[in-house]
Amino acid sequence: MGLSDEGPHLMAAASFAAVAVGGAVGAALRYAVTGWAHRVMPSTFPYGTLTVNVVGSLVVGFAAGVFAGRAEPRDNLLQLFLIVGVCGGFTTFSAFSADTYHLVQRGDLAPAALNVPLQVVGSLVAVFAGFWLSRQL
Repeated sequence: MGLSDEGPHLMAAASFAAVAVGGAVGAALRYAVTGWAHRVMPSTFPYGTLTVNVVGSLVVGFAAGVFAGRAEPRDNLLQLFLIVGVCGGFTTFSAFSADTYHLVQRGDLAPAALNVPLQVVGSLVAVFAGFWLSRQL
């Protein structure tokens, strides 16, 4: 097997590693940020999840705007690391869903009803803001 045969395999391994390492970084950041948010804003409302989802959406929008049109393999690895890995590990739709479920189960219907549009609209606005910010560079 020559070097040309190994190229795709090395790139696939590097891509996998970029996503895996980024995911570990993102998950650790999510743990730190949600813990901080709960200490700063003690409440039954899931401010930690809201924070990571909106901030993560801003970063995804910004990074996607920056990487748009770039085709260098180095940029692809950085994009995989940051968007798929870090942001994928940092943001969490599953925690948003579980937080909403728990709010409803506890009878906290007003916070549950507020959580859904804040998460969805806040994250969408943040993605658009991130794209806009990336265009200002």
